[in-house]
Amino acid sequence: CDLLVLGAGPGGYSAAFRAADLGLKVVIVERYATLGGVCLNVGCIPSKALLHVAAVMDEVSHLGALGVAFGAPVVNIDQLRAHKEKVIAKLTGGLAAMAKMRKVTTVRGVGQFLDPYHVQVEETTGSGTERAGSSKVIKFKHAIIAAGSQSVKLPFFPEDERIVDSTGALALQAVPKKMLIVGGGIIGLEMGTVYSSLGARLDVVEMLDGLMQGADRDLVKVWEKLNKPRFDKIMLKTKTVGAEATPEGIKVTFEAQDGSKSEGLYDLVLQAVGRTPNGKKIGADKAGVAVTERGFINVDLQMRTNVAHIFAIGDIVGQPMLAHKAVHEAHVAAEVIAGTLKGDDKLAKSAFDARVIPSVAYTDPEVAWVGLTEDQAKAQGIKVKKGLFPWTASGRAIANGRDEGFTKLLFDDSPEAHGHGRILGGGIVGTHAGDMIGEIALAIEMGADAVDIGKTIHPHPTLGESIGMA
Repeated sequence: CDLLVLGAGPGGYSAAFRAADLGLKVVIVERYATLGGVCLNVGCIPSKALLHVAAVMDEVSHLGALGVAFGAPVVNIDQLRAHKEKVIAKLTGGLAAMAKMRKVTTVRGVGQFLDPYHVQVEETTGSGTERAGSSKVIKFKHAIIAAGSQSVKLPFFPEDERIVDSTGALALQAVPKKMLIVGGGIIGLEMGTVYSSLGARLDVVEMLDGLMQGADRDLVKVWEKLNKPRFDKIMLKTKTVGAEATPEGIKVTFEAQDGSKSEGLYDLVLQAVGRTPNGKKIGADKAGVAVTERGFINVDLQMRTNVAHIFAIGDIVGQPMLAHKAVHEAHVAAEVIAGTLKGDDKLAKSAFDARVIPSVAYTDPEVAWVGLTEDQAKAQGIKVKKGLFPWTASGRAIANGRDEGFTKLLFDDSPEAHGHGRILGGGIVGTHAGDMIGEIALAIEMGADAVDIGKTIHPHPTLGESIGMA
């Protein structure tokens, strides 16, 4: 083929589709039975299906105070699981149809480089880990490595079905009475929200001094205040140092910063301590592709590796490990390859030059941020002017009964800006924050200042007008 894409997550399938649209013959290699990768099959999409259900359950429980009473929810876990699977099936079915329409060939199996121009694919069955025994070799002119990442497993945790990663948590086998989340990042807190709404009590343990690292503390504080009732314990600056499977539950040992130890007993333990790239699992060395000690592959602005005709995108090229970053990198790599093969200089000059990449925690309330944060501005000595609009002054937020949030914008306040600094960053905490952060990202990309945003007429009453107000 002209292009071989290794991995069919959001980055992989986006690269394959873009390249096919530009007239290339494309083969995509994927170990699972469907396209979509971790994000669609066992990650961001199924978790959002469950978070939606959790949000509606929580919302309904507050309606009694407004004069609308419902009985206590009765959860049918099998039906809920089936709903989540239906959401995934609808999307994977759509992707398969799009691949067929574009004449993209999908080969199922685990791909490993044999040399710089050949990949051997060993066929897989079931969940993508069982090898079927048969294999085939694919010859390519160009390749895009989109092999993603996997959850980090702590070495001292025993093999036990009550200890899960995000994939296992999304399988939704049962609702535990008591659940431990190891790692206070977005993935763990999202899954905790789901299980808590279904009836679990939560503990969370985090090595650093706060949950949801990366976001400014004022945003996280609003989330913490509203979510306090879900947690029995929030253990910060604490390490998980041991775990033992007992008939009563998983016994976990913690160590605080001062060296003191404590224990907890849990029906379910979720390991959410980060993800590690799959760079060392694809035989990259046989193709001459350099892989770092940690398993990442370094690329230039065109997503090219140290081997000129082999590109890499997504989680495997570094942080942030986000699907929306992978998709944009995918389009760049596909365009550069198509431009090179077809002699189209404009396409061949494509480059990844995003100024900012937004982050969203789809908890309740949602927390979203993009560009420079206040913490980063302080650390880097950048002078910023802050515009902040509290949702206690938003008619729509009050009408929704959810006015705990706020919208914050940060503008350049350096002497060179002469009081008309461009927007450098922003954050929103509140319902639908993730849906609104795109406007702030666009404002940063377009170099807007406070007047540009403030004089853009936003519809009233909406949550989105809080950006104009800020």
